Amino acid sequence: MRLRNKPWAKDMINENLDLIAVQPENMQGKWQERFAKKQPLFIEVGSGKGKFITELAQENPQNNYIAMDVQEGAIALVLKKQVELKLPNLQLLLANGSGLSELFGEGEVDGIYLNFSDPWPKTRHEKRRLTYKDFLKQYQYILNDDGYLQFKTDNQGLFEYSLVSMNNYGMKFDEISLDLHNDDKLNVNNIETEYEKKFSKKGFRINYLKAHFEN
Repeated sequence: MRLRNKPWAKDMINENLDLIAVQPENMQGKWQERFAKKQPLFIEVGSGKGKFITELAQENPQNNYIAMDVQEGAIALVLKKQVELKLPNLQLLLANGSGLSELFGEGEVDGIYLNFSDPWPKTRHEKRRLTYKDFLKQYQYILNDDGYLQFKTDNQGLFEYSLVSMNNYGMKFDEISLDLHNDDKLNVNNIETEYEKKFSKKGFRINYLKAHFEN
């Protein structure tokens, strides 16, 4: 979902360079240096307004997190939250998810979150879907041996496509739910995104999976 331009975004980013990386291509393999201490590292590709990643970081101080989005307006909204919260285990990144293997080192990441990614429903746009094989290859590169991928979407077509894409790539599924909010086991620790909260109230089912790459 494309957000409106935020006229104040660029100034806020420039004023808070301790919270957001502006030259991420120089950070490959060195992301831990931007945090208060070295801890397991997780990234959310497509952070939207930041509800999910900020709450996750608050609830799990034993981990480090990176909120990543390609839209300046979106990452600025996350930054606005972080300026207030000043979470020592959260950093921000304005970048495109298609270049993850150039931004992170091999095995540098412990987990990746994909929440309500653009479904790109037209066949000609398949390569833009974040669960397309080219993206999976990059996830496999930056995740360590125990790393995992967690994916949520309200789009049934994208979820079915993702299951097939991951299966064909050789990934193994740890958890799957076609109705997360009515799954007593998997919904216990679920943190909602803004989008998820809005559309689940309208009756949309939330699809969820957690998977890993075989070593």
